[in-house]
Amino acid sequence: MSDFYIYQDQKRCIGCRACEVHCKTENDVPAGPRLSMIVPVGPKVIDNVPRMHFVFMPCFHCEKPWCLSACPTGAVQKREKDGIVFIDQSLCVGCKSCITACPWGVPQWNKETHRAFKCDYCRHRVDEGLKPACVTGCVTGALKWVSPEESTKIRRERSARETFLTGKPF
Repeated sequence: MSDFYIYQDQKRCIGCRACEVHCKTENDVPAGPRLSMIVPVGPKVIDNVPRMHFVFMPCFHCEKPWCLSACPTGAVQKREKDGIVFIDQSLCVGCKSCITACPWGVPQWNKETHRAFKCDYCRHRVDEGLKPACVTGCVTGALKWVSPEESTKIRRERSARETFLTGKPF
């Protein structure tokens, strides 16, 4: 797992896809593939009210990335300093092994370059001390750039608050 995590507060997410737009713009992603995406869930009727949820799906920057072990050329790499997984475009031969290996479908195919590419948390921005474009572009503040530990703390505090206010577990 990387030193960073994009936490999504699903109660704040309205499914506007501004995160996707900012990601595509920042990374010059052509039409079609998405390096991060919003997945709609629902609608479901809860207490006679239709509800929708939206799940943000970036790369998880796995501890042992399947895409990395599947890559025959070493194009998929993991930075030692922070655990960010990325594809070195100069080494990618377009075999699509990383695309096939990832159970979440994170690596995407770029029809223009004939190479795979994926979410790398906008590592060029991270290296400058900035947050990924999807986080800064989120209009509702639903996305947060945190450490995995901070993410766990946010979830626990939120669950405790919900339980206290509603009397029901989150």
